[in-house]
Amino acid sequence: MGKIKKAYYYLFYKIYKSIEYTSESLGGSFWTDFKAGLVILTLELFIWMAFLNYYSIINKISFNLSVMSPILLPLILFCILNYIFLMHTDKWKEYNKEFDQLPIEKNKKGGIIVWCTVALIVINLFFSYYLLLMRAKRNQTGPYSKEYIQQQKAKDSISDAKYKMDHQ
Repeated sequence: MGKIKKAYYYLFYKIYKSIEYTSESLGGSFWTDFKAGLVILTLELFIWMAFLNYYSIINKISFNLSVMSPILLPLILFCILNYIFLMHTDKWKEYNKEFDQLPIEKNKKGGIIVWCTVALIVINLFFSYYLLLMRAKRNQTGPYSKEYIQQQKAKDSISDAKYKMDHQ
């Protein structure tokens, strides 16, 4: 558990330093810790959304977004956990000082690992949506359903007729 926690704080550290660096070049850092926490929250939601996408593909079900959707409860849980681990205790400041003392070479390697991880999380989310799109295409559901396509054709023909009438 200690290594996972330390990796979590290192991820926060690298994101924090990146935001701090770009904020300084723009005239100062404002709520850098909050912004870094927001990025962490976004990455956690990306992981959760990809998991839900894969779950729905494997079990051949569909999720409808609503107030009680499977995204709301984890969002609240992630917010609470991030607040407890990052903002409430300010433990991240101690870790940041510790990580600042790392050798430059080790910090560069850690940065590469962090940014590759972030890229993989984002790519994984896009890939999961791609798989959902392919399932919809194969099953002719969603934007590939016959009813939806006919509806779009009707809208297009009405728009086309209005355009022709306006430009005569």
